[in-house]
Amino acid sequence: MTERSSPLAGIRVLDLTRVLAGPWCTQNLADLGAEVIKIERPGSGDDTRGWGPPFLKDTEGRDTAEAAYYLSVNRNKRSVALDIATPEGARLVRELAAKCDILIENFKVGGLAKYGLDYASLKAVNPRLIYCSVTGFGQTGPYARRPGYDFMIQGLGGFMSITGERDGLPGAGPQKAGVAVADILTGMYATVGILAALQERHRSGLGQHLDVALLDSVVAMLGNQALNYLTSGVAPRRAGNAHQNIVPYQVFAASDGHLIVAVGNDGQFRAYCGVLEAPHLAEHPDYSINSNRVINRDKLVPILAGIMEKKPRDYWLERLEAVGVPCGPINTIDQTFDDPQVQARGLRLDLPHPLAGTAPSVASPLRLSDTPVRYRNAPPLLGQDTEAVLREYLGMSEEEARRIASPATR
Repeated sequence: MTERSSPLAGIRVLDLTRVLAGPWCTQNLADLGAEVIKIERPGSGDDTRGWGPPFLKDTEGRDTAEAAYYLSVNRNKRSVALDIATPEGARLVRELAAKCDILIENFKVGGLAKYGLDYASLKAVNPRLIYCSVTGFGQTGPYARRPGYDFMIQGLGGFMSITGERDGLPGAGPQKAGVAVADILTGMYATVGILAALQERHRSGLGQHLDVALLDSVVAMLGNQALNYLTSGVAPRRAGNAHQNIVPYQVFAASDGHLIVAVGNDGQFRAYCGVLEAPHLAEHPDYSINSNRVINRDKLVPILAGIMEKKPRDYWLERLEAVGVPCGPINTIDQTFDDPQVQARGLRLDLPHPLAGTAPSVASPLRLSDTPVRYRNAPPLLGQDTEAVLREYLGMSEEEARRIASPATR
């Protein structure tokens, strides 16, 4: 039986992005088999190469110039160092764009037009090109030309207003997420949009322009909280580690630590109360159904908390799991990678690296039964593929390609 190709095998992507949202998208495409050509600034490259410590260690234990941040989003790509601010660099990138299926950029609105790298210019030479612009606020509107950063978007988009401890409790106040969720989610939406445009191109034969914004993505991510407001006219507030619409669905303190209890329905609540040896709570009219538990949260939760703080964390985890009540520990990241389920799923992997021997990576969560993700290479060194790409795709002579590549990688 013939082995099936990767889903995006034969698709060529020109990556004019840096930092996180754009590279997250292009790493997704690369993991699915697309060839991603990452254009980087000669001499310095993607900003995140220097966003350390920590840095990857070489085989002698010394820091390399490859920051962990850069390594997190750039595997399976090829690095080409070209300066688009020079006439030659811009021309070479235009020539590469003419031979690509997809271009992704995260420059300021209108910033690539002066180099002839905007959608209108490239569409004229490659009408099949799918061109994705990732910005903070989108291509239109009063904020379109503002720079957009994850942290400020989490605040402006409402996310921080519902994240953090409730007012009146220790540590109360708005809180950002522990990872750059605006960037990562925008990269995911960009991936979905590009795949949709690629599918549509099978019918029309034409590319199109995708306008993907961090602000739009965060507002969309509000999910049920947005609808809580839109249906009631009341803006949701911070609930700490509790859920706005389900009770009990939160963190509880045990005698030796904390655990999460996520009761999702009334049957689970009855089972939970059984483990707590408080079956009367499940029969009480104020608590027997979830809507009443939400209304009477301030009465019920202190009762539950008082019971749970008397026993160790693992005592509760073992007994709640046995009766099918969703629960779990709160792991540190090192504990997460030591978890047997995480290890069984192979979520940590190591890829060959020219400076370090191997570089760590986190596996893609995409599991395709017959066309699995293939890990071809670790995140590339700055400009390591410049000469090969110029010769392979632009038909450049070895001497000319070396002339361009040599200063670009010094």
